[in-house]
Amino acid sequence: MTPSCATGVLVGTDALTEEPFCFDPWDLYAAGVLTNPNVLLAGVIGQGKSALAKTLALRSIAAGRHVYVPGDPKGEWEPVARAVGGVVVRLGPDSPTRLNPLDVSTTEPAVAHTRRLRLLAALAATALRRDLSAAEHTVLDTALSLATTSSTTATVTVPGVVDALDAPRQDPDGRDLAHGLRRVVRGDLAGMFDGPSTHRLDTDAPMVVLDLSALGGDDEALELAMACAAGWLDAALTTTPAGGGPARRWVIYDEAWRLLRSVPLIRRLQSQWKLSRAYGIANLMVLHRLSDLDAVGAAGSEARALAEGLLADCSTRIIYRQEADQLTATASALGLTLPERDVLTGLPRGVGLWKMPGRSHLVRHHLHADEVAIVDTDAAMRGTPHRPQEVA
Repeated sequence: MTPSCATGVLVGTDALTEEPFCFDPWDLYAAGVLTNPNVLLAGVIGQGKSALAKTLALRSIAAGRHVYVPGDPKGEWEPVARAVGGVVVRLGPDSPTRLNPLDVSTTEPAVAHTRRLRLLAALAATALRRDLSAAEHTVLDTALSLATTSSTTATVTVPGVVDALDAPRQDPDGRDLAHGLRRVVRGDLAGMFDGPSTHRLDTDAPMVVLDLSALGGDDEALELAMACAAGWLDAALTTTPAGGGPARRWVIYDEAWRLLRSVPLIRRLQSQWKLSRAYGIANLMVLHRLSDLDAVGAAGSEARALAEGLLADCSTRIIYRQEADQLTATASALGLTLPERDVLTGLPRGVGLWKMPGRSHLVRHHLHADEVAIVDTDAAMRGTPHRPQEVA
């Protein structure tokens, strides 16, 4: 079976045959073409990969799918969400919106505790830039239990856990944990994750975007915000849509190179990648180049192995033009043949190599005139500026 237009959304045309090319990871998985629904999209800046990600989202929504963008560091997805009647949640120092990362979608106490503990450990490890010790995991478990029983409401918050860690009788192994978690509720992140949620996730919305552009270029703040957003996102991914039926949802990680700098976030992503089939999720990870993995760790390290595992769990790899000095690393990481590797440096804008198990296609992405103003973020750089189109 090839990605014909009998199923899936139209992407463009096969650059060699001029036949229409359509894509739907769920249908192709069901047909046995893909081993999982996850997608990697890589290409140098200005080649159209962002436009492809956004049109896949737009067209998939028209086909009945839902889309989540759990972290938009540049604020580029708002016009897309507005165009489909989606929801944009803005977080920043001056935003009135607050999200409680310890919100969970279950009322089962033991399950809720486990999910909260896992998220708190990831937050602390991200803030401390290291893995937690066994003693710290135990102390964190105790502090969460104390915060849960001490809460006067059903809501458990990060400040409540920090207070428990700061309690006079608390174990000294909790000092670093308290400092790390305090970073989530003080300073430039104050007011974002330090209390009950002011916004409830609309799981029936066609698109939900978490806009983090107000955090600017602070990579540490973005990493912590993304870790917090992970707990909020879990509620959506484990909720059955209204009316029942299969929940088929894209989860799009734009500028994913930022996430690959944090080992706790990579572990979180790996868990989500592994559960994609159970949840009905297709994860889309967008990178500039495969050397972005160098920011994770040296070859052979645990961190590097985790990141490479994410790539291995993407049955579909879409590669736009790569620089010549990136070819060897790209071919090695993605298992490209020599002809596939050699074609990458000469690909024109908007044409990508789509590599799937046992087959490859050169695909020319086509944009409809009505989509350009919404998805083409490079137009101004090419001398064709436009005002972003927003539709309520």
